Amino acid sequence: MNLLAELREGFGISWNAIRANKMRSVLTTLGIVIGIVTVTLMGTAIEGLNRSFLKSISSLGADVFYVQRFSWLNRTYEDWNKQQKRRPIRLVEARALANQLTLAEAVVPTVDINAPLKYKNRSVSTVTVIGTTDTYLHTSGVGVSQGRFLSAADAEGGRPVCVIGTQVATNLFQQEPPLGNKIKIGAQSYEVIGVMEKQGSFLGLFSLDNRVIIPLKQLIATFWGNPDIEIQVKAKDLVQLDEAREELRQVMRRVRRIAPDKPDDFSINQQDQFVQMFDRVAGTIAVIGLFVTGLSLFVGGIGIMNIMFVSVAERTREIGIRKAIGAKRRTILLQFLTEAACICMLGGLIGLAIAWPLTLVVQRFLPTTMSLTVVGIALLVSLVTGVVSGFVPAWRAARMNPVDALRSE
Repeated sequence: MNLLAELREGFGISWNAIRANKMRSVLTTLGIVIGIVTVTLMGTAIEGLNRSFLKSISSLGADVFYVQRFSWLNRTYEDWNKQQKRRPIRLVEARALANQLTLAEAVVPTVDINAPLKYKNRSVSTVTVIGTTDTYLHTSGVGVSQGRFLSAADAEGGRPVCVIGTQVATNLFQQEPPLGNKIKIGAQSYEVIGVMEKQGSFLGLFSLDNRVIIPLKQLIATFWGNPDIEIQVKAKDLVQLDEAREELRQVMRRVRRIAPDKPDDFSINQQDQFVQMFDRVAGTIAVIGLFVTGLSLFVGGIGIMNIMFVSVAERTREIGIRKAIGAKRRTILLQFLTEAACICMLGGLIGLAIAWPLTLVVQRFLPTTMSLTVVGIALLVSLVTGVVSGFVPAWRAARMNPVDALRSE
């Protein structure tokens, strides 16, 4: 008898044994069910976190550097305290960078503040107001859905114009067209010349649509006379990203007249800082999830092993008869391995059936679905658990002496 025929026969015998002991088989799979539900939900949640994170972090731009006083990710309070003592970054330094950098496509000074907005009798208490130039489009990835963005004439002349986010447009104008109307930012009126495309939130922390963009000169003249500038620098080529970063660092040190033996008194922030932090967090979540999953599958595997020992003991005479008429050790081994694998696969299918509606709940919070990859991994884990936990009982059955087996009652 070839291997395929033995597997087919073993599967038939195993299925009949499972049907004959339905309740025992279902109860045996409980540990496997819990493990598969855990591994499925963990995989779905991590995939959703990855998608949500990448969608949010893409707004920073992989080829954009952010020159600021503070680092985005300070490890200790002492680090933050040292950075607090740094000199503010000034607009003149942004202009010097624009003139001296050779590997930069755009150098964009920006300043943001929080301010109230008002239109007629409707108001918003707190909105992020960004002062910048017409080159902001190069570094921010912002698109305009209505109207236009700031022009060079708007930026240089400092006209009181603004581009608003979709959330601001909805809150202030509701059913009215925003273009051409004037809103008050603080005490100053600004004409709406454009509405940005919807961007969503950044890491779930704050909305990117609750923003207003105005010319930097207007912000300096109206709100903050000598602001601490953030300089956004877009590299010309991703291939030369490291070279562009080092050039930016060296030029910034020269512009700020930092002595060779002194450390930088500014930070160059980049998208990969968040990516590295997320990878560490996601790795920790994955390790915890794998531990819980492994514990559930271990308990389930022990249950499968015990039931298979019981099954072997109950069918000792059957094993003796099969061996007496010529069944090989391999045939008996495959029969019980197949039975253990079938029980675990049944648990895996039940686990997937339970996990499916739970993933629909996860979708309300994270952009994810139960992918075929996750389903495949869950079923593979079930199969491997069945084979591993059923091997010792199957090996014992395969090595039985047929004479001793036939004598058992």
